[in-house]
Amino acid sequence: MLRPLLTILVACLPLVAQAAAPRLTEPEVRSFVERQSRAWNAGDLAGYFGLFTADARFTDQARARDGRVVPYGTSSVPQARTQAMRFFAGSKVVETTAIRQIALAPDGRAARVVSDEVSILTGAGRRRRECAERVQTVVQTPAGLRSKGQTDTLVRCR
Repeated sequence: MLRPLLTILVACLPLVAQAAAPRLTEPEVRSFVERQSRAWNAGDLAGYFGLFTADARFTDQARARDGRVVPYGTSSVPQARTQAMRFFAGSKVVETTAIRQIALAPDGRAARVVSDEVSILTGAGRRRRECAERVQTVVQTPAGLRSKGQTDTLVRCR
């Protein structure tokens, strides 16, 4: 009698753990995105890339005038960090993030975040403005909230 009861309890443990796991809230996700933005604008690449999962992917693309999406490429965390180090070595960026939508997953363990990004890039005596739509998935991990990566789609600035 004891053995079947133990078997049932052990089988239910993952469900109990999942049910007891804290659910993401919109304010937590907003705070996370703000931490990302602050780290990026401060040039704190260790802090910024520390907010991503090890398997995160960074995808860059552009929306053409006819609406087509033109892919530029996808990078891993180490590749994106190397590219950012090169960029920050000769330029400065100030990025403004405006969250447009946060969609919490039904299980409360992830959120899809859509934001508008406006970047002012200064380097080599030039200043330019770039605008993008960013989509990322934020997940709950044992280390806290982390992003699974982001897709930035360059768009015409309004």
